[in-house]
Amino acid sequence: MLPGMGTAVFEALSAYTSGALFVVDERLRVVSANAAAQELSGAGAPQIQGRAVTEAWPLSSPGDLEQMVRRTLESGAPGAERVLRTDPGNDPRHTHVAVSVLPLRDAQGVLVLAHDVTGQEKAIRRVQALYAVREGVGRTLDVVTTCQELVDALVPGFADIGVVEVVEPVVRGEEPPLSPLGRDVPLRRAAFGHSGGEQQIQAHPVGDVRALPFPTPYAQTLADLKPRAMVLDPGTPWLAADPVRAEAIRASGAHALLVAPLTLRGTVLGLMSLYRVRQSAAFDDNEVTLTLAPATHTALSIDNARRYTREHSVAAALQRHLLPPAPASQTATETAGLYVADNRGAGGWSNALALPGARTALVVGQVAGHGIHTATTMGQLRIVIESLAALDLEPDELLARLDDAAAHLAQERRALPSGDPLRAEPLSATCLCAVYDPFTRACAIASAGHPPPVVAGPGSSTRVVDLAAGAVLGGSGGSPFAATSVTLADGDVLALYSPSLLSAAQSEDGTSDPRLLRSVLADADRPLQDLCDDILYRLRVDSLPGDAILLLARTRPFPADRVVTWPLDGRPTAPAAARRHARQQLATWGVDEDTAYATQEIVSELVTNALRYGAQPVRLRLIKDRTLTCEVHDSNTSAPRPRHARTIDEGGRGLFICSQLSQNWGIRYTAHGKTVWTEQALTPPSGCCPSTAPA
Repeated sequence: MLPGMGTAVFEALSAYTSGALFVVDERLRVVSANAAAQELSGAGAPQIQGRAVTEAWPLSSPGDLEQMVRRTLESGAPGAERVLRTDPGNDPRHTHVAVSVLPLRDAQGVLVLAHDVTGQEKAIRRVQALYAVREGVGRTLDVVTTCQELVDALVPGFADIGVVEVVEPVVRGEEPPLSPLGRDVPLRRAAFGHSGGEQQIQAHPVGDVRALPFPTPYAQTLADLKPRAMVLDPGTPWLAADPVRAEAIRASGAHALLVAPLTLRGTVLGLMSLYRVRQSAAFDDNEVTLTLAPATHTALSIDNARRYTREHSVAAALQRHLLPPAPASQTATETAGLYVADNRGAGGWSNALALPGARTALVVGQVAGHGIHTATTMGQLRIVIESLAALDLEPDELLARLDDAAAHLAQERRALPSGDPLRAEPLSATCLCAVYDPFTRACAIASAGHPPPVVAGPGSSTRVVDLAAGAVLGGSGGSPFAATSVTLADGDVLALYSPSLLSAAQSEDGTSDPRLLRSVLADADRPLQDLCDDILYRLRVDSLPGDAILLLARTRPFPADRVVTWPLDGRPTAPAAARRHARQQLATWGVDEDTAYATQEIVSELVTNALRYGAQPVRLRLIKDRTLTCEVHDSNTSAPRPRHARTIDEGGRGLFICSQLSQNWGIRYTAHGKTVWTEQALTPPSGCCPSTAPA
């Protein structure tokens, strides 16, 4: 190359490029630098020449540039362009440069080219922030989680510190207030995040609830719903109105603030505050405009979460009102229950129903889904099953009729207009029903897709009842339900539960353990409520898939002095003998005269019907419990029915008379015949039996 040619080439390159050019020798020292390079370095040519390029150029990570130069010197090949960050303390307007390194062919050295790409990098950062918000915010229907998602999306890529505060009623699912927001409206600090590993001082902890101080940019932003950016310094006048926040800003080194309202349709949901600290550049007008999109997206997500919270709060409240009262113990069964709601309006319920003849029905059910419609369906099915239980049906027949009711409700859903979202929600429910007879100690159990019960007996023995699961309620299969009969000894504990209880049970190491229920019930001699509490303390209630329900029933003998049975032969004198037996027994029990007289009439009519239309053997049973029950059993399964006899008819009035003299009456069918029963209220003077018998 001719003398002076290198300088001429360098000057020509400098004239036709707006970027910075550095000629660097093999020792990484600057040989020449054009005007743009001198401006980028903040020094003139005499100060730059002869210095290491990593010292002449204020970079945040000079080691990256050194590595690029050495690689090109060693390989002789051009280095790939990289974007390096400059020290913003030198010039905050130029913070990013694209650097390329080219080898010099006829000399030992390289040519370093640098172009200011600060504008492009800011644009990329804005796009990345928008993308992060759209992809990461609104993935859940929880207000607080949504706020934290916003902070995580913007910190550290767009800001160094992020704070989101939400109007307190919005967190509870209530309607957001209209703008301008009143000065006394409290906001909850829902999310906080910062870059870097060091501990960051917060003005107020997450979860803190307080009104915004006035006058401050925070309060003003929620008054006019306009985002604003500002530079922070110790002399900023409004910091005096919020000394706690001012101290946190000073301690963090924040020098720039951007606040944006979280607003939707003229209502105020919250506030987003972003800070940049130390070496980060201040917010510019483009970035202020940018925040409108993520703020709107977040506000919409918060509002969706708020509506979800509101709906499920209403559903949970509705469910609580539709649930039956706590299971009451009966004379022959002691009961206790555990009910842990998942707070989303799930459709679980349990009940213990007193049946005629001192029997007890135990029911646990679960409607699939969550929300108002699920809670309403639960209430409908619960009322249906209580009404069916009053008909004294066997568990399999009861579930069959309950399935018919569920299928009818499902058909009503399918008949809704196509635009109704409920139409697309399938109706599905499970149910387990058990009926215990203390006189035979038989417990008949039927299931509609529900887990089988557990029986715990003395001596730490537990077993799962083997029964057919049956189809879920509401399906179109129409499969028959099968009843399984098990014999329970006095003191046995029968446990009915929801599927969610098993999935939420955890062992000592914190893992889910369905066997936990059996292990706790192995100590069946403990009080039932203690067993329920023991299981409750082992549940993972923070991750319930549905309502966790447990219904325990311990059998106990029915007092022998409050039940009496007489076999009756087929002689014509049997009705009179039955009246005499009843009169004597009622006198022994101290039943009042009016009730005793009505009972004798009932006994006479029922025994006469059984002897005339039924089949042997025939027996009469009187039970003194909460009510006075009269039962007449015969071996004929034909159903009697009440008639409205005419004036000239000699018969046909028996069941009609019984229905008028009793509080309730019905027919219970068995495999060996039927039992016609009546119930009469006992008057206070003699008093009904205690609500529970001694254990």
